[in-house]
Amino acid sequence: MWYQPEMDALITFLFKVIAAVAVGFLIGLERERSHKPAGIRTNILVVLGATLFTIMSFEIAGDFEGDFGRIAANIVTGIGFLGAGAIIQAQGSVRGLTTAAIIWVNGALGLMIGTGKFLETAIVTLVIIIVLYGLRKIEKKLAPENGNP
Repeated sequence: MWYQPEMDALITFLFKVIAAVAVGFLIGLERERSHKPAGIRTNILVVLGATLFTIMSFEIAGDFEGDFGRIAANIVTGIGFLGAGAIIQAQGSVRGLTTAAIIWVNGALGLMIGTGKFLETAIVTLVIIIVLYGLRKIEKKLAPENGNP
């Protein structure tokens, strides 16, 4: 038979990349529809980047007996800088906190995908979408007439 172990690894890699793009797209779609910063492309790239760093960190840690946890921690730090860039303070109000939180959670989703936690990633993605769509309606009902909550 022509089967090679490399083919299995390639199929797994492709599945992880497709999962990262799909998750980033679903979350980014909500941001795009809401006219918020960090839309579809940004969300896809954040999830995909975290996924790729996770995959490579396993490769590196396996080859050199390194510590995967240190690489994961640095992924979170890098994602934090992206999130900080999304937060804007102007005229006594702070904007972009939800976008920053989404970027941060996208990093976690990428780590989950990179480690093969596909079912868990799907569950968390569903929860995020429910929070983004469902709670917005509740916030609008609770918001004062003259401004945002």
